[in-house]
Amino acid sequence: MQVTVHVKGKTECYECQPKPVPKSYPVCTITSTPSKFVHCIVWAKDLLFAKLFGDKNQDNDLNVRSNDDISSKTDVFERNVDEDLPQYAQRIYDHVFGYNIETALANEETWKNRKKPYPIYIRDALPEDAVQRNGSSRDHKNEEHEPSAMVSLGLRNPQEIWSLADNSRVFLEALKLFFEKREKEIGNLIFDKDDQLAVEFVTAAANIRASSFGIPPHSLFEAKGVAGNIVHAVATTNAIIAGLIVIEAIKVLKGDYQNYRMTYCLEQPSRKMLLMPVEPFEPNKSCYVCSETPLILEVNTKTTKLREVIDKVIKSKLGMNLPLVMVGATLVFEDGEGLEPDEAANYALNLEKVLVELPAPVVNDTKLTVEDFQQELKCSINIKHRDEFDEEKEPDGMVLAGWSGPVDKQVTSNGDKRSVPSSSSADDVDSTAEDLSVKPGMKRKLNEILESQENFDALQNKSDVGSSSAQVVEDDDDDIVMLDEDPKQGKKKRLQ
Repeated sequence: MQVTVHVKGKTECYECQPKPVPKSYPVCTITSTPSKFVHCIVWAKDLLFAKLFGDKNQDNDLNVRSNDDISSKTDVFERNVDEDLPQYAQRIYDHVFGYNIETALANEETWKNRKKPYPIYIRDALPEDAVQRNGSSRDHKNEEHEPSAMVSLGLRNPQEIWSLADNSRVFLEALKLFFEKREKEIGNLIFDKDDQLAVEFVTAAANIRASSFGIPPHSLFEAKGVAGNIVHAVATTNAIIAGLIVIEAIKVLKGDYQNYRMTYCLEQPSRKMLLMPVEPFEPNKSCYVCSETPLILEVNTKTTKLREVIDKVIKSKLGMNLPLVMVGATLVFEDGEGLEPDEAANYALNLEKVLVELPAPVVNDTKLTVEDFQQELKCSINIKHRDEFDEEKEPDGMVLAGWSGPVDKQVTSNGDKRSVPSSSSADDVDSTAEDLSVKPGMKRKLNEILESQENFDALQNKSDVGSSSAQVVEDDDDDIVMLDEDPKQGKKKRLQ
């Protein structure tokens, strides 16, 4: 954990360093051949939860046809008019954990070198009388607080690993509570790690699927960590970081920028230190936020709509929440509150127009000015027309240059987060005692700094070199860099 200070023009901003991206998994692995618990979580969160409670019109890879109605186009997830909630919940359970597994088993080629899953029907997991009584105990009613299947069923410990029967009970109860207590939200829900009922449903569904495929089940606490990409913190560490934030905030209020520090809280003491303060990094000259260098967007201006540019580039890549887009002096789009109805309607029409058909046509060499007042963020984008794109390598149908996109992949596995390092290697770095100036954006990991300290000290003793030196390795993980003895020089070197 660390505390950083971002001051415009004086230190690097949040966008100066590339951000890791979540690990993605092949659809076939998620839908047919999961081998890890994280695969079951992704299936429960992005497919099943989204299908039952999210946008009904979005694409979904779940099998929606039942054995009884193969030729029909009816979606099995649609609730029948005369169907009560317990019947509907049991039918969904049998379909996704029973029938769909049997359908997958029919493809014998898939299971030649894999362990076969086994279908689970509600009758196998719960006796009929237990299904009827599910969630009906008066001792655990939850009228005052937000709906919770755990509370309804009397399950109190989130770190307990539930049995198949308990997971089945939670699944049925959570589905029922969504329709009973939050029916107005159904159709617009997106999984949120802070939504207790959603986490309970996803945990139960993932555990039932894991049981089917012979994968060890996890507790709600662990499943929440996997689903929400959470690295669980210790309360005392949070308190330390909060204190460091206050210290830096006081410096900001006093304008004491020369004493700003980026402080790392170490897991293990290093040279009897748990807190490692370093001088903040300088702004990255190639950063589109800190520099005035315009970005370059290659796009087919004749077929690409303004909505695609805003969604795929301005919001997704540049991170703007309420963008304003201008072509020269013409405002073609604005988002946010306070718009007149006719203005909002006009901007909505522009979203569906291709770039060359906008009120101020966007063609080759057109310059867009994009601004987000909410974040005080502004940048320019030069448009370069391009007719064709590689669907595999350039699936967005446009390429943004001058933007430091994600480099390292962040892999989430069973609640643990780790970074897949880039191709840089310590073997590629010359380990002589030569002075190196650290370029903006160049960092290295704490453990590498500490290791190089020992190596460097050994070299110092052998060669009697009196001047300090630093080794720099390009990396994008959480890093640490040492200060030079003279802060005025602004160089980031190894502490002596």
